[in-house]
Amino acid sequence: MKKLLSYLFLVFTFVTFAQEKDSTKIPKKTVQEFKNMMSPYYSYGNGLGITSPDSLYQVNIRFRMQNRMEYIHSDGDEDKIDGQIRRLRLRFDGYIGDPKFGYSMQLSFAAGDVGSAEEGKNTNIIRDAMIFYYPNKHWSLGFGQTKLPGNRQRVNSSGALQLTDRSINNAKFNIDRDFGFQVLYNKRESEKFSYILRGAISTGEGRNWTNFNDTGLAYTGKVELFPFGDFSNGGSNFEGDMHREQTPKVMLSGAYSYNDRAHRTQGGLGDDILGGGTANIQSLFFDAMFKYRGWSFMYSYMSRDSDKALFYNPEDISKFNYVYNGYGSDFQGSYTFPKHWEVIGRYSTQKVDKEIFDFTPNTNQYTIGLTKYIWEHAFKLQAEFTYEQQKFYNLNNKNNWYARFQIEIGI
Repeated sequence: MKKLLSYLFLVFTFVTFAQEKDSTKIPKKTVQEFKNMMSPYYSYGNGLGITSPDSLYQVNIRFRMQNRMEYIHSDGDEDKIDGQIRRLRLRFDGYIGDPKFGYSMQLSFAAGDVGSAEEGKNTNIIRDAMIFYYPNKHWSLGFGQTKLPGNRQRVNSSGALQLTDRSINNAKFNIDRDFGFQVLYNKRESEKFSYILRGAISTGEGRNWTNFNDTGLAYTGKVELFPFGDFSNGGSNFEGDMHREQTPKVMLSGAYSYNDRAHRTQGGLGDDILGGGTANIQSLFFDAMFKYRGWSFMYSYMSRDSDKALFYNPEDISKFNYVYNGYGSDFQGSYTFPKHWEVIGRYSTQKVDKEIFDFTPNTNQYTIGLTKYIWEHAFKLQAEFTYEQQKFYNLNNKNNWYARFQIEIGI
């Protein structure tokens, strides 16, 4: 009996000690769990993502920069070597309160992005500042400043280009960023006919414009069709077939923009029209894209027309400027090797309206490029050679060329 009582005492003592030992662990574990719950959640994908522990907000941080060197030859001018930070961007996006309420901000800091500082004019640091509402997976409603739904190459990020920059037609005829309302409806499937509809009503004056003189607005609409289904991994949003589509993929698109009483020579871009004048500007865009097993081909057409082209300074009629009216086409093709080397060729032709042909030439441009993708478009090395023919109204010609090397890196 004494032995039995001794055994029971030992068991009781052991259990009590174990419970006391466990009870000392519980508070420590609870404190650690509490600390974990109070810490933000970090993710690494397209940039650095931070989500609050209660999931009430999320921010994704990205940056990219393009460092460029080039040798430039222009007929009639001395050759020159240029080195610059072509683009330096910082981007934030995420949601507040609920994933249905999103935001996107992009700031630029390179001289070519910001432009020269002029007294009384805005500094163009802000590129994008948008608030979005996503009622479901098909719809997106936006309010703020961002790119208008124009040409495909312009809508794509400059960081998603095969060559070091967009075409000469994009530089002259495209619409760019503006402030206003945008709506998007998409119905995309990987193997079935898909489409995207985009629309915008905006100020028509371009980014960071604050000098409003009238009630003229810009109205833009775009349709994108995918006859064989959507591209894999968002392939319609970047150039080149780095993911090597296993079935042929095609995108066809068209866009139209009407800018009522625009104050600048390229609608939302260019110089201020002299004499406080305005122009009603129409822009038209057509695009085609094809990708299959490393091959990529793109075609684009752009045009601009206005009700009035020439504008004079009423105090000095020797000073004038003009709306850059005309049209142009781009043909671009490439092949991406399995080792992520890519060869690219592009031909661009640009014809200006006869009313302004006395002041600016027609242009043909031929480009060949070689790109090495180290980490897709986020980290790449680019080499490019471009030859340009300019034809003037008096039958004079200029032949220009440049050789360029660029490194892009970002997250």
